[in-house]
Amino acid sequence: MERVEASSLYERPVVTDKGRRLGLIADFLFDERTGEIVHIILKNPTENAVKLGLEKTKDGYLVPFSSVKAIGDFVVVSEEDLV
Repeated sequence: MERVEASSLYERPVVTDKGRRLGLIADFLFDERTGEIVHIILKNPTENAVKLGLEKTKDGYLVPFSSVKAIGDFVVVSEEDLV
């Protein structure tokens, strides 16, 4: 996957590879030790995010960054990796 600045992804829609919208990127959770992105934090979550059982924190719903398949106009995640 090509390198992308995290700051360019804020407000970008997150959708599954089955076309289900999950919400918008609000922020990221990083591993303090490695600096790697661990989760995407969603804002304005859709009903799909709730139905898929995504982990919810006080900051929003969490999408594992390991589920990201592609980054373009949308961030596409593997729905299979979310359940």
